[in-house]
Amino acid sequence: MLKFKSFLTLFSAILYLSVCAQQIDPSRQWSMYRGNSISGYLDNVNLPETWDAATHKNIAWQTAIPGLGHSCPVVWGDKIFVTTAVSEQDEDDVKTGIYGSIGSVPDSSMHYWRVYCVDKHSGEIEWDRTSYTGIPEQKRHPMSSHANCTPATNGEFVVAFFGSEGLYCYDMNGNLQWSKDFGVLKSSFFLVKEAEWEFSSSPLIHKNVVIIQCDVQENSFVAAYDIKSGKELWKQNRDEYPGWSTPNIYSDGEKDIVVVNGYKHRGGYDFKTGEEIWRMAGGGDIPVPSPVIGNDYIYFNSAHGKVSPIYAIQKNAVGDITLEERATSNEFVKWAKLRGGSYMGTMLLYGGYLYNARWNGRMTCYNAETGEEMYSEKVGEGNSYTSSPVAADGVVYIADNDGNVYSVKAGPEYELLATNKLEQKVMSTPAIADGYLLFRTVESLIAISEIER
Repeated sequence: MLKFKSFLTLFSAILYLSVCAQQIDPSRQWSMYRGNSISGYLDNVNLPETWDAATHKNIAWQTAIPGLGHSCPVVWGDKIFVTTAVSEQDEDDVKTGIYGSIGSVPDSSMHYWRVYCVDKHSGEIEWDRTSYTGIPEQKRHPMSSHANCTPATNGEFVVAFFGSEGLYCYDMNGNLQWSKDFGVLKSSFFLVKEAEWEFSSSPLIHKNVVIIQCDVQENSFVAAYDIKSGKELWKQNRDEYPGWSTPNIYSDGEKDIVVVNGYKHRGGYDFKTGEEIWRMAGGGDIPVPSPVIGNDYIYFNSAHGKVSPIYAIQKNAVGDITLEERATSNEFVKWAKLRGGSYMGTMLLYGGYLYNARWNGRMTCYNAETGEEMYSEKVGEGNSYTSSPVAADGVVYIADNDGNVYSVKAGPEYELLATNKLEQKVMSTPAIADGYLLFRTVESLIAISEIER
């Protein structure tokens, strides 16, 4: 009888854990920069139309995050993860606006690179871990931070990348599993190596593999690591200028492909082997935006230099698909716009339309299939916008650096629905979870929600 009772107890525990696991739908988790596959949207989430930080209207909670970090929040179940670099010298020290200075912030103070886990419902900090302590190996731009890379999680592990300060993997309770040191990753303007701007390419997790893209002054590469052990699975060297773009994943129908933005080498690599599938040169020579995936295409944008293009590239691309000068299509490039790409913002593909938001706040909407321009409008009154647009339930959200968040009706005609205020500087892109819109400001993590408490 005792053995039978023990069996029932064990069976009940297994059943309970199974039910709990089934309640978390991986497809509805904001597991990396801009959510699954960098898509930037999540529908059926029940977000409020208006909120106000000054009056606390629809502000579920606000939690101060020490230090300075432009990494975005990621969400899995009830856990939110965010990173930061803590230093008295860097506290709230961020310049906003559009200006031409390429200089770096003089910074020789001690920093503490940390990972925070925050409860989604209460805003309470569940745990925080210091990954690295020391003086930064690289300087940062006045608009940048020393914790720019958004973490990634698969519900079992969370990975944080701090550039020259290393790559770290924790379990969901904050226990360090492994770490890697890649030496100094020199992220600076390719024409002026002394203009250091800090590293910013975020990791992604796909099928228990961690992918990172490191386009730097010397020894650029893209690589894959086993998430459980940290073992290197493959590494491909790249002849590329420094870039700040996060890689993505797509399937061509037969295999998964790692896709990266770049100037000399935009392209795709076999997810399992790292073998190069296709490549393309040209575009903006300081690539920051990440590629987005939809239908049968991979969409790219970039800026700086002679052109600021937007490309729609077919998933079946192979070989060198570089466009001829002034050309806007070829066998594998469906369509291209040679001017108008964004310097900072990753595009949003939502409901058949492609939204490209520029640093000055002008957002252009295209028919994603044909490239036809539907509208081009300045959104709001802000002076600078480094946050990429996200969407939920027919609304596109974009924030300016002053903390004004603009709600734009999704679709081919421009309509500004609302302007809501956070009263803090916003440099990073928000995250979306069921019932929550989550903003990482320079000072805090803020949860927007109309859920009754």
